[in-house]
Amino acid sequence: MAAATNLNRTETRERRAILDVEAYEIDLDLTRGDEVFGSTTRVRFTATPGSSTFIDALAERVTGIVVNGELIDPATAWDGSRIALTDLEASNDIEVVGEFAYTNTGEGLHRFVDPADGEVYLYTQYAIPDSRRVFTVFEQPDLKATFRYTVTAPTAWEVVSTQPTPEPDDHGDGRATWRFEPTPRLASYATALVAGPYAVTRASLTSVDGREIPLGLLIRRSLAEFADADEFFDVTRRGFAYYEQKFDRAYPFDKYDQIYAPEMNFGAMENAGAVTFNEKFVFRGPVSDAAREQKAVTILHELAHMWFGDLVTMKWWNDLWLNESFADWASAAAATEATDWTTAWTSFHIARKSWGYQQDQLPSTHPVMATIDDLDDVQSNVDGITYAKGASVLKQLVAWVGADAFDAGVAAYFAAHAFGSTELSDLVAELEKASGRDLGEWSTLWLETAGVATLRPEVEVDDDGVITSFAITQTAPADHPTLRPHRIAVGVYDHAAAGSDLVRAHRVEVDIDGARTDVPDLVGVDRGALVLLNDDDLTYAKIRLDPASLETATRSLSSIADPLARALVWGALWDTARDAELAPTDYVRTVLAHLGAETNSAILRTTLAQLVRTVRTYVEPSRRAALRDEVASSLWSAAAASPAGSDGQLQFVSAFAEVASAPEHAERLRRLLDGDLTLDGLTIDSDLRWQLLTGLVAAGGADETEIDALLAGDTTATGLQAAARARAAIPTTPAKRRALAMVVGDAGVSNGIVRAAAQGFSRADDPEILRPLIGFALAGFSRVWESRGIWVGSEFAEGFWPAALADRALADAGVQWLAEHAGPSTPAALRRVMAENLDATRRALRAQAAD
Repeated sequence: MAAATNLNRTETRERRAILDVEAYEIDLDLTRGDEVFGSTTRVRFTATPGSSTFIDALAERVTGIVVNGELIDPATAWDGSRIALTDLEASNDIEVVGEFAYTNTGEGLHRFVDPADGEVYLYTQYAIPDSRRVFTVFEQPDLKATFRYTVTAPTAWEVVSTQPTPEPDDHGDGRATWRFEPTPRLASYATALVAGPYAVTRASLTSVDGREIPLGLLIRRSLAEFADADEFFDVTRRGFAYYEQKFDRAYPFDKYDQIYAPEMNFGAMENAGAVTFNEKFVFRGPVSDAAREQKAVTILHELAHMWFGDLVTMKWWNDLWLNESFADWASAAAATEATDWTTAWTSFHIARKSWGYQQDQLPSTHPVMATIDDLDDVQSNVDGITYAKGASVLKQLVAWVGADAFDAGVAAYFAAHAFGSTELSDLVAELEKASGRDLGEWSTLWLETAGVATLRPEVEVDDDGVITSFAITQTAPADHPTLRPHRIAVGVYDHAAAGSDLVRAHRVEVDIDGARTDVPDLVGVDRGALVLLNDDDLTYAKIRLDPASLETATRSLSSIADPLARALVWGALWDTARDAELAPTDYVRTVLAHLGAETNSAILRTTLAQLVRTVRTYVEPSRRAALRDEVASSLWSAAAASPAGSDGQLQFVSAFAEVASAPEHAERLRRLLDGDLTLDGLTIDSDLRWQLLTGLVAAGGADETEIDALLAGDTTATGLQAAARARAAIPTTPAKRRALAMVVGDAGVSNGIVRAAAQGFSRADDPEILRPLIGFALAGFSRVWESRGIWVGSEFAEGFWPAALADRALADAGVQWLAEHAGPSTPAALRRVMAENLDATRRALRAQAAD
């Protein structure tokens, strides 16, 4: 983000101190062509008489400004991003007329042309600071106001915003105007506009206060057959009932639309009453249960935001974590307690929490409640700490104060601050009242310090295997040495009989603090086969297994009956391998020994991804090719042995396509694609066909001719992205260079294509094909960031870092790049991405040394 468009905390505090916003009236004309739209904004606000400030407008051009009846020259008042306001009155009324630009980066008003039928679809993405790309606004979350949208668009379009959609006024020339009612008081980033010839499915539900709440699901016409409205509405209804009871407050808005938004950067966005979802949740064929569960949890995550985020909003972005962490925690709880996805906490641990642990060990780690000085900071901190670690900390807080007290405190918080703006202290105050516990020190240790601790058991037993001493040690990295208090459970697992499942035989719950805590309640207990710290996953900390438990896990992991306990052990093994305390080859062998018996879809999905990463970058290079072939053979055997049409069968085939490189594996992919080889129950739909072809291309068994042929039969946006991914996966230096050059040289390439090409680029079974491209890739990072902004720039810098090389030369290139870009001319967010890339390579080198 250029300095001219940044916004810092000091100036927003100053602006908030002198004014309060009452209402916006926003007129948008979406009929002015392919590049710009008309935007007229009228704002009413009060201010300290005689004061001066500014209002934000990232427009293409501003043609008129009227402040309190006085014409202002845009040439002198508008600098391209801000309009200066001087000598304000107690009550003020301003109007700004201009044209704003559509984007293809997923910011502001994103414009998408469906390649399947040429139809145009629009949707807004305002978070973090991008409502100012659509209308003139005081762009900060604590200046809440009412918003009234008036929208002129093609008559045949659907037009959706926060308020219920009115009947349009038809102009008789192919255009119509929709005049929405004003919203309740909201932050500008929580409002929305969606427009286009969307296919709509409608339903309704009854709120706890007796209101009939209209529901809508919108999707592009070319994807309408895959909308899956029944599942969407079922999860939504369950979520409404759960949250209204849990929060002791009715849904705060008048309707609830959910929209599939093409080329969306985020998984979803909590626009009040008009939630947008990434089209990755449109399933064109069979998918894993883990993918379906993720979709359900995402629906519940965004629904939770209607209360936590939209009804009550943070004052400034340093509390963004609280919005996102609360929604992450609440959605997992709601899925577990109110839907058929009763193992959602297992999925949270193995996937979401693993993301948090990894993020927290990067050089860019930060406290959960990060220091956010400006918009550059907040956009850099939308990460695994803001979401997953924060949600994990909230789960620990629930254990710390008790579930009933937590629920009561949250309900009181909503009652006290409805439609207002708050800080963390406001929530803490209500939780302290409800629980009777002083949370000051707890909040400081958990929310204002960075890093993740590691918990290890110290177990002593007598000759009969009875525990004579048990303690838990806590360590923290030297650069983030905080030792935190934890409420945890310790589980002892054993076989009920020889060859039977491992089940929990004993459990104790204990508060630990400091470097070492004795657990006398376990003295005299048979130590069983496996001792598991953080049983039930109450706290946020890496765990280690004692030697006897590690041996049991290696031998009997798949026999642990409880999926959450299995997930904890799977996660512990992965962490241990990442930290170079377990040889990556040994980790791979354990995975191959047990993954075929894994029945939890989320564990299977995440562990397969970790397996592929380990083989590609953590295994010592001289043994990598042989082990990769062994992994591919094992995955194929697991697929063949899986029940017909099962979740495991689909996931193992997909993973096989990811690692297949030997001639016999390429031949298997070829036969699957041609139909000469079949697996009973396996449906090869469009998306799986692209996965298989991409694997075959990466293995050198197919070329662009076949990519073009498959694309000719799948001229959808998904097909175009899949083709870009496949082309970037061609295992030659020229093909990889073309993928790089496409993004660096063409600002018209959409964010979706950039993301897909990066995924294909990263597939390099012979990493040496990437070596000639190190300089080209690194030279392009600043250029793409400057021309395309932070979201596309981040995708490019992360995805086109040649991570598959994972050697000292790549690390040295990263060090040199950071040294050459240490000055303020390089955005801090880009330097952060590069520091994370370098750290990942260094971690891979440590793992290789341990192998």
